[in-house]
Amino acid sequence: MKAQYVLAAVIGCLLTVNTASAQMDSAAAHKAWMAYMTPGPEHQLLAKTDGDWTTDMTFWKGPGAPPEKATGSCSNKMILGGRYQESRYMSDMMGMPFEGLGTTAYDNARKMYLSSWIDNMGTGMMMMEGKWDATVNGIVYTGKSFDPSSQKTMELRQVIKFQDANNYTMEMYRMANGKEFKEMEIAFKRK
Repeated sequence: MKAQYVLAAVIGCLLTVNTASAQMDSAAAHKAWMAYMTPGPEHQLLAKTDGDWTTDMTFWKGPGAPPEKATGSCSNKMILGGRYQESRYMSDMMGMPFEGLGTTAYDNARKMYLSSWIDNMGTGMMMMEGKWDATVNGIVYTGKSFDPSSQKTMELRQVIKFQDANNYTMEMYRMANGKEFKEMEIAFKRK
C-alpha cells in the first residue's frame, strides 16, 4: 500500500515538473515569436527608401560588351505592418516594356536580409540572402538564378549602397567563365 502512495507521489511530482516545463517552454516560445515578428532597426532602414524614385540603369550583356542604358521608375513601400518592403519597378529595356516586383525582408531570427524578384522577362524567381556591410554602407546579397540560354543556374551577387536620403544604387554581378562581372547598375533618385 505504501508503494502505491510513493508511486502516486512520484507521478504527481513528475506531472508537476512536466507541466511547469511545458509552461516555461510555452513562455519561451511566445517570447521568441514576439521577437521574430516585431519590426526593428533593420526594418526602419528599409522604410527610409519608401516612396517614388526615378531610375537610371546601365547594363552589360556580357563581359566586355558595350554598356546599354535605360531609365524608369520605382515605387517602394513597407507592407504587412512594416515587416517587408515591396518594390515595383517600371522601365523600357531593349525596346520592350519592363516591369518587376521585388520583396525585401529582414529575418529577425536568422539575422539576415532576404530578397525575392520576379519580372515580365521571365517566369522564374530570383532569391537572395544578404548581410549589412559597413564598408559599402549597404547590403551585400548572394544568390542564384536560372539562365535559360545556357540552361544552368548562375551565381549572383547584388550590392545595395545607400548614399543619402535621396540616392541609392543597386549593382548586380554574375559569373561568366569562372569570373565575376558587373551585369547591371541602377541609380535611384528620389522624385
